[in-house]
Amino acid sequence: MGKKLDVVVFGTANIEYITYVPELPKPGELVAGTYMETCFGGKGANQCVAAAKLGASTVLVAKLGKDESGDDYLNHLQQHEVDVTHVQQVENNPTGMSEIAVSENGDQYKINVAGANVFLTAKDVTRAKKSFQDAKVLLCQLETDMNATMCALRQFKGVSLLHMSPMRKDIPNAMIGLPTILVANQEAAANLTDMEEVLTPDQARKAAETLIAKGAKSVIITMGEQGAVYMSKKSKDMCTHVPASDVPHLADPSGAGDAFMGSLAYHIARFPKLSTEHHISAAHSCAAYSMGRRGTQPSFPGKESAKSDLCYSTPTFSVIPPSSPQHEDDNMVTKTPPPSMVVPTPEEAHSQKEVVEEPQKPAPPPPEDPVVEAPPPTTSEEPPKAVETSNEPPKPAETTDEPPKPAETADQAPVKPVETANEPPANKA
Repeated sequence: MGKKLDVVVFGTANIEYITYVPELPKPGELVAGTYMETCFGGKGANQCVAAAKLGASTVLVAKLGKDESGDDYLNHLQQHEVDVTHVQQVENNPTGMSEIAVSENGDQYKINVAGANVFLTAKDVTRAKKSFQDAKVLLCQLETDMNATMCALRQFKGVSLLHMSPMRKDIPNAMIGLPTILVANQEAAANLTDMEEVLTPDQARKAAETLIAKGAKSVIITMGEQGAVYMSKKSKDMCTHVPASDVPHLADPSGAGDAFMGSLAYHIARFPKLSTEHHISAAHSCAAYSMGRRGTQPSFPGKESAKSDLCYSTPTFSVIPPSSPQHEDDNMVTKTPPPSMVVPTPEEAHSQKEVVEEPQKPAPPPPEDPVVEAPPPTTSEEPPKAVETSNEPPKPAETTDEPPKPAETADQAPVKPVETANEPPANKA
């Protein structure tokens, strides 16, 4: 290739048949669809196109059928400037396909028919060896053969991203430690960590801690409208929560996850010295853009939405303290970088996190009024302390069983005796 390769994607390519319905049908129920469209999809191809539309140089390693759909898909990828050198068409096998139903509130179901995708193996990693050596970022998912995906992750020496989608139950523990960044949604995070649920950022922190204990290098847990939680093994005491971008109008969420991954790969490749919080924040923006439009690849933002000024912005994020509920309003800190900032070093990015991490210490409470107690009998030469203040009521007379006070000196004013704390008050004469 003439220019440095940004992203190599090892994954699937499918034709998607998307139907929009008021609500998803129950088993055996027939519902009327409001609109239907045919799109190019598959997680691997989706994420590759998402990165390419932002301006990344990309290559896709995938399989298509030797059919009309496969021919159309090849032309489509080339139109988006994706390198298709390692996209092979398989004889006598159809291009993979997906049937998707999307309800008005964003719920969906999806059925995949793998087709030619099953022929993507570890041998294809070897065939694409040059691309794996040249690329800055590798993107993998779980729609492909598990052994082939693990081979791709082992062979790659740059920054590798593993999107734990669609979630599978046969994930070997060895796979968790292979990518540079493991990306999982709430359901996948719960399944991988044997947690009942991951609904809050605090629970996401616990899930990330568990995944790092299992060998993960760093973890991003995406949480929909709650944003994402990030933790790295290098600084596992520092767990950050990056809020999601606003979605003014929800049209179709089906492409949001792939838009997020493609954008994440693009911004890591183009801005390697920026913090992961920078990259996540930019990916949130692209995912929100996608959710406001119908379709998958047609909904992805173009070059005009790429964060070319990312190095001049500092994302808003909060630090999730260990083993305590998150108080986002208390922990949220928005930082404005100086105009001279171009690209912070990793040390500078780390120091920015530390600024957010230090919560402001509460002011000490005001001192309470001192409790006045009766002085004990003493034979010292110190004069007795005055105990009566201007706002105290007069003290009652002492009782007969109180121990006598030491004699006053000539230059002292008489001091009224004070009853002990366990004596009942006496009536005034």
